[in-house]
Amino acid sequence: MIEGTCLCGAVGWSFDGLPESATACNCTACRRYGTLWAYDYEGEAIRVFGPTKAYVRGRSLEFHFCPECGCVAFWRGRGLDEQGRRRIAVNLRLTEPGPIANVVIDHFDGLGSFDDLPRDGRCIKDMWF
Repeated sequence: MIEGTCLCGAVGWSFDGLPESATACNCTACRRYGTLWAYDYEGEAIRVFGPTKAYVRGRSLEFHFCPECGCVAFWRGRGLDEQGRRRIAVNLRLTEPGPIANVVIDHFDGLGSFDDLPRDGRCIKDMWF
């Protein structure tokens, strides 16, 4: 399990196991936030804690921040899927880099094509120094 917290420690998350990959997205929100996302479903592999303030983007997505220090902790889908689950992604930049150093980075073109881009072989350790 990996865990992440905001700067002040009021908001955080846990991810059971290790994510297979991290997503770097270039959409107008994610590139401004500088996030690396790991996905699953709320209450399954991902659990969140602490009071947050949400920025609701469109009809389908909420970005959750710590109201004290401002860190982006996670995004949450606004609706449920066919199985009654809610999609969620945590910001891997809120955890320590060591345990996730070899997690592969996937690139998603959220600005233009809305497609996954080919892997370039980079891992999180290549983004953090």
